[in-house]
Amino acid sequence: MKLNVQKTKISYPAVAVILIVALLCAGCVETGGTEEKVLRVVLNEGPDTGGSLDPANGWTGWYVHQAGIYETLFYYDADMNLMPKLASGYKQLNDTEWEIQLRENVSFHDGTKMNADAVLFSLDRVLDPSNSRSSEYSFIKDARKTGDYTIVIETNGTCTPLISSLVDPIMSIVSPNAENRDIEPVGTGPFKFVSFEPGTSLELESNPDYWGGEAKVDRVLIQYNKDSTARTMLIKSGDVDIARDPLQSEYSALKNNPDINVTSKETLRTYFLYVNGGKAPFNDTGVRQALSYAINRQEIVDTALEGVSGIPAKGVFTNTMPWNANDRIKSYEYNPEKALELFEEAGITKGEDGKLYYDGKTFTVEIQTYTKRAALQPSAEVIASELEDIGITSKVTILESAALKENALAGTYDLSLSAWNTAPIGDPDYFLSTHFLSTGSYASGWLRYSNPQVDEWILEARNEPDKEKRAELYDKIQEQMQEDAPVLPVFYANEIYALSSDVEGFVMYPNEYTIITRDIGFA
Repeated sequence: MKLNVQKTKISYPAVAVILIVALLCAGCVETGGTEEKVLRVVLNEGPDTGGSLDPANGWTGWYVHQAGIYETLFYYDADMNLMPKLASGYKQLNDTEWEIQLRENVSFHDGTKMNADAVLFSLDRVLDPSNSRSSEYSFIKDARKTGDYTIVIETNGTCTPLISSLVDPIMSIVSPNAENRDIEPVGTGPFKFVSFEPGTSLELESNPDYWGGEAKVDRVLIQYNKDSTARTMLIKSGDVDIARDPLQSEYSALKNNPDINVTSKETLRTYFLYVNGGKAPFNDTGVRQALSYAINRQEIVDTALEGVSGIPAKGVFTNTMPWNANDRIKSYEYNPEKALELFEEAGITKGEDGKLYYDGKTFTVEIQTYTKRAALQPSAEVIASELEDIGITSKVTILESAALKENALAGTYDLSLSAWNTAPIGDPDYFLSTHFLSTGSYASGWLRYSNPQVDEWILEARNEPDKEKRAELYDKIQEQMQEDAPVLPVFYANEIYALSSDVEGFVMYPNEYTIITRDIGFA
């Protein structure tokens, strides 16, 4: 097994931010004779769209929403109950029209009133065909104002996931009067933007006029650091108050540290092996199934995850997702003999040297992955070792996320180990449409996967108002996914945060859209 790593140098601005944060005392700093409460946080990833902080730009909305700058019309609470946020309620008028009532007496950070005009302005930015993700909302036909605090959204046919789709941070409500949302975000959240160093840090201050009540800290300093070792060192040294995704190998030490509280929760995130279905021999269903049988998921959890940050996966949805069909779908239990049998049927045979050969050459598999999540590299290395055990020549290549995506879209990869929150809007349509609908961005761009029957089921389920009938369709889709194996589920993640012992009010949200809230403070 070979391991290729593209090294990343730490920039001088990044070092400067780390040093500045390290100089702050535990959660407070003296400013003009008064004690200012400062929350210091290190996260594993942040905005990576060329420095833009516009929530309608790709996936940037996740990060500015997590930071407490922006809010959406609806959100999911810590128990994944759909709740109103900037909306005060909604009702379905008929099969295709939904009326949404808006919360009154809410202002943006620049003093602009949040009303129907601001909401329509925000939605139109996403629905504009020039938006890279507008196709995800092609089911919306029109959005119109029916009062200063009332809008109606009309869909193209019945669209059951409409309200839940508005939870996605790309639908964050922005001030229409903001001059440049790329560099100075203006939302309605509990924290206001101060400064941003792309790829390095984000500074916030509390919003004194927040409609939801006063925040418990005055400032928030967020570092973005892809190195899980560095994140772990920062919380152990007391240089940050909250660290996301520390090293699994340090879990026990962190738990036993009296100055640190460790919190863990099963999420909606699944770690997958994406398979390049546009490249031989991975375009053969039998080969993809064989690869799945060759993976010992329990060994990955026990070794790469230290037995603490995940459980073996069966289907694409975690057990916490209400729509999962894990009790009825085909299971790929570790079975190297079955794997070799399927490989042989596909023309991949074992030579006298014990190695597998395909088309006259050693069968070589490259696993590409990225650096942001602590579990990725060790998991990829265990998978590569398991493939080596049955004769597959394997190597692991560590890339930056942008390079990984570039290779996937170009089709220049074999397997790609990635982590996905499969139901951040609480509805199965989100993940299934992007990954398995033939026109979906990942189905067409990464997986080269297309199944007309699956397309039919996905579109039918999207338009089906009856929950039981929808569930039946999603069960069929998940069963077919197990058979076709365009992606190979590896494990379900347990999200881990390490907190200074004096931090209080922190809550983990399974859909990961919310991290920094007004309720986090110090004991």
